[in-house]
Amino acid sequence: MRRALGVVLLAAAATACTSTVAGSPVPAGGQGTDGQQALVKQYFTDLNDAAGEGPAAQREFLRRTQHPDFTDRACDLGDLTLRIEPALSTLRPDPRWKPEEATARPRGTTYVVGVSVRIRRDGSTLAEQIGSQRVVVLSGKAYGFTPCPTR
Repeated sequence: MRRALGVVLLAAAATACTSTVAGSPVPAGGQGTDGQQALVKQYFTDLNDAAGEGPAAQREFLRRTQHPDFTDRACDLGDLTLRIEPALSTLRPDPRWKPEEATARPRGTTYVVGVSVRIRRDGSTLAEQIGSQRVVVLSGKAYGFTPCPTR
């Protein structure tokens, strides 16, 4: 059962992650355009801090930071938490990306970054995956896209 759940969870994490990192590198110096790299970094710090507080806190964080154009696509991860470690050296603009089945791109500046995702329940790691994730900076705030479990 746990092994099957891990496979389902890997698929769930993959809905927000892909293996291709598109675009051009953000300029060296750590800040990127208008400090947007710092906003992306803070997004992941806050996401992981919320995971440390438990599933309810992370669900609330993901609800608050779901991109405003895609709030109807938010998913409930139940009692799972995600710890996502970005490889910020891979951060690149991805202006052509749009969520699967979306007719329009999200407003704002879309970035793609390589990540390591650890899926946890009750303090135990169920699965780990390496992929990429999109974060959009809009009006000085970083937004993400909650991964949805597949059925």
